[in-house]
Amino acid sequence: MADQTLDAKGLNCPLPILRAKKALQTIAVGGTLEVLATDPGSVKDFQAFCNTTGNELVESGTEGKVYRFVLRRRS
Repeated sequence: MADQTLDAKGLNCPLPILRAKKALQTIAVGGTLEVLATDPGSVKDFQAFCNTTGNELVESGTEGKVYRFVLRRRS
């Protein structure tokens, strides 16, 4: 279970990433953030976001039309 959940369903790029970035700042290093999104572009967006920021994409998957990502804050 993640430390915090961000519901970004219904938001289009770049809003899920921007909201996740802001939410990660409130989580302690090593903590996790679960993001729920419906934008199909978010799959590539969150992979790129983690690669460029140094955060870890711990888990990703889909449940129906909802994409789920679990990010671990690294810095």
